[in-house]
Amino acid sequence: MVPHLFTRAITGMKRSHNTSRRRTVSAGGAVRVPDVSRALGGWGCAAALVATLAACSGGASGSAAPAATPSPTYMIPPATARPGEIVITAKPVVDGQMRFRVLGFQDGMAAMFGSHAEWEAKGRYARVHLMIESTDRTNQKFDAKEQLLVAADGRTFHVDDFGQAIKRQPDEIPVGSFVKMEFDLWFDVPKDAKITAVRLFADPPLGAIGPSKGVDVPLP
Repeated sequence: MVPHLFTRAITGMKRSHNTSRRRTVSAGGAVRVPDVSRALGGWGCAAALVATLAACSGGASGSAAPAATPSPTYMIPPATARPGEIVITAKPVVDGQMRFRVLGFQDGMAAMFGSHAEWEAKGRYARVHLMIESTDRTNQKFDAKEQLLVAADGRTFHVDDFGQAIKRQPDEIPVGSFVKMEFDLWFDVPKDAKITAVRLFADPPLGAIGPSKGVDVPLP
């Protein structure tokens, strides 16, 4: 259909152009020059038609695909960090079938306060605020005693059992399928230790050979 319309427009333009080139002589002998506005008008119409057809053709070939609808997300309110706590922005890490996200870290505390008593550290207390999430369809076990703080000189330090108990934080807990949990890990480390990372361990998945080597998250 488009080529047919274009051909008719060009034919009309040629006829108008040939007509405009003829000169006629009036009865008085004066040369009468035909009005060329009709010819020019024919060229203008043809040009407009060509532009319209090009625009229609371009619109058909360049049509954009509909935008994908984003998946709905939960509206989880943000939580305020505790006084003296550093917010950690490291990406989540995975060990076995457990995802870990370190949310906060605080170091250099000389004592802790529980529900009934104050307890002083042998060295100094350090606290890691942690979120864990099961990524499997089966139950898993999280063992706080396996988690380590790593010092710059290579030394590692286990969670302080007494500190976990005073602060009513978990020790060994089952984690259901796709369950999320958030809690603290308390460490009592020597005063001269420069902490650089926390090393996190998950329950080895079914079929794993040997214990996990853990995964490190840098700490400031």
